[in-house]
Amino acid sequence: MEYTVHKLAKIAGVSTRTLRYYDEIGILKPARINSSGYRIYGQTEVNRLQQILFYRELGVSLECIKDIVTAPSFDGLRALKEHRDKLLDKKKQLDLLIDNVDKTIALTEGRVKMTDKEKFEGFKKKMIDDNEKKFGSEIREKYGDEAINLSNKKIKGMTKEQHAEWEKLSSSLMSTLKEAFKTGDPAGELAQKTAYLHHQWLSCAWGHYNKEAHAGLAQMYVDDERFTAFYDQQQPGTAVFLRDAILIYTGMNE
Repeated sequence: MEYTVHKLAKIAGVSTRTLRYYDEIGILKPARINSSGYRIYGQTEVNRLQQILFYRELGVSLECIKDIVTAPSFDGLRALKEHRDKLLDKKKQLDLLIDNVDKTIALTEGRVKMTDKEKFEGFKKKMIDDNEKKFGSEIREKYGDEAINLSNKKIKGMTKEQHAEWEKLSSSLMSTLKEAFKTGDPAGELAQKTAYLHHQWLSCAWGHYNKEAHAGLAQMYVDDERFTAFYDQQQPGTAVFLRDAILIYTGMNE
C-alpha cells in the first residue's frame, strides 16, 4: 500500500512538516514522486518511519538515527528486538514509579504504611537507569560490569538520610567548583577542596575509593563530550579545570 505525505502523517501520528524535514535531511526519502509532484511512501518507508519513531521515543538524536538506519549493516528485525528490550526496561521503571505513587496515595489516605526506603525506590532506579542510558557503555568498558553493578546496588540500598547526604554533597561540590574555577588555579585551596568533595561524593556511590579510578573518571570528563557539556554548561573550561584539580589531588598529574 502507498501513502501520500498527509495520509502517512495521519496514521503515524506525526506532522506533515516532520515528514518533509525527514526527507530534507535524508533520513526518510519517499519511494517516489508522482506526476503531480506529491511524495509517495511505500511499505519500506513505513517500516523505516516506525524505526525512526522508536529511536526518537528512546531519546536518540536524529543525527544518530540517520547513521543507524542508513548503515548498510542495519538489521531491521534485530533493531525491533532491541527496541522491545529497551521498552520493557522503560516499562519496569514506569511500573515502579506508578507503584510508588499508588503506595504514597494510600499512605496519605491512611490505608497503608510505607517506609522511607520505599518512597525513594522509584526515583533511585530512574537515576540509575538514566545514567546507564547516557554513559553506561563507556563506564562499564572502563571500570567493568562488576564495579558498576556494585555501585548501582549501593545506590539502590541508600537510606533516605544517606541519599539526602549524597545530594547535599553533590550540591556543595558544584557550588565549590564554581567558586574554585574563578580562581583559575587547580592547585589552589578551593580547587583542592572541590577535588576532596568529589572524592567524598564518589565514595558514597562506589563504597570504596581508588585514586587511579578517581583520576581516570576525571579524564573521562574531558574526553567524553557529554560529560564535558554537563560541567561546561555554566562556564566553558570547567571540565578541564576539575580534571586538573583531581589529578593534582590524586597525585596523578605527573
